[in-house]
Amino acid sequence: MPTPQLTRRTLLTTAAALPVAATLPAFAGAPMLGTDTTRFNRFMLGDFEVTTLLSNTIIRPDPQTIFGMNVSADEFAKVSAAANLPTDLTRFYFNPTVVNTGAELVLFDTGQSPELITTALAAAGYSNDQIDIVVITHMHGDHIGGLMAGDTPTFPNARYVTGAIEYDAWAAAGNEKFDSNMKPLAEKTTMMSPGDFATSGIHAVDAFGHTPGHMTYMVESRDQMLMVAADFANHYVWSLAHPDWEVKFDMDKAAAARTRMRLLDMLASNKMPFIGYHMPWPALGYVDKQGGAYAYAPESYQMQLSDG
Repeated sequence: MPTPQLTRRTLLTTAAALPVAATLPAFAGAPMLGTDTTRFNRFMLGDFEVTTLLSNTIIRPDPQTIFGMNVSADEFAKVSAAANLPTDLTRFYFNPTVVNTGAELVLFDTGQSPELITTALAAAGYSNDQIDIVVITHMHGDHIGGLMAGDTPTFPNARYVTGAIEYDAWAAAGNEKFDSNMKPLAEKTTMMSPGDFATSGIHAVDAFGHTPGHMTYMVESRDQMLMVAADFANHYVWSLAHPDWEVKFDMDKAAAARTRMRLLDMLASNKMPFIGYHMPWPALGYVDKQGGAYAYAPESYQMQLSDG
């Protein structure tokens, strides 16, 4: 009986028949690390450096108790399925923004607590005492929660900017979080109206409805524009893509819907990027509009192409 000859063909055939694990060396000792994500995303807008921060993320059950409150469960399920979204759980993101103008460091909103905003800032390379201006888009607790650590301001060197209508409404409401976190800073706060400038290159745009004086902010440098859009749309499908769907947290739901459609039309027609406080991380994207339908288009690399 002839001795079998090993050829290149037989070696390759034999190797292919073996399990992959049997043909590769095994390396032990690499533990599962758990899920994680980045905490900041930075890009240039003209001469301004813009950084989004992930201060926190939480999972909430029963999203239709928050979004699409005025539509049927069947419609909510159909829209969710088309977007590959579960209907039993949703994830909330909390995304403050930092703009470095070259002269001032501007923070938009402060997250839920001093610890969370401090950690997020540190991950991005900033310290609390570097913040020159804190802009508060509105007075919900997840936007003013990081303003005070007990009786001590979290941002010791900052001045504050917020809407006059918003401040007055909450000052009259007897809200505990407002009274403890925003009211002590009143003497350091500049009250704004739509069109006013928080600083050079940053002006307020009315977005009333979510709260009485909710405002977004236009950031502009060297003819490049970006909207820090706060909470005008709180979910990329269940709010942005369906601006007429009612949202639990909108205090005036009809006004909030009108604001959504106005700002969505503006963003889409100008092809302007925006940062949404509750948009999926890293919270930067565009609005597409086709045939009257709106869609969220996450930024991929467009803003990284800026020459600064």
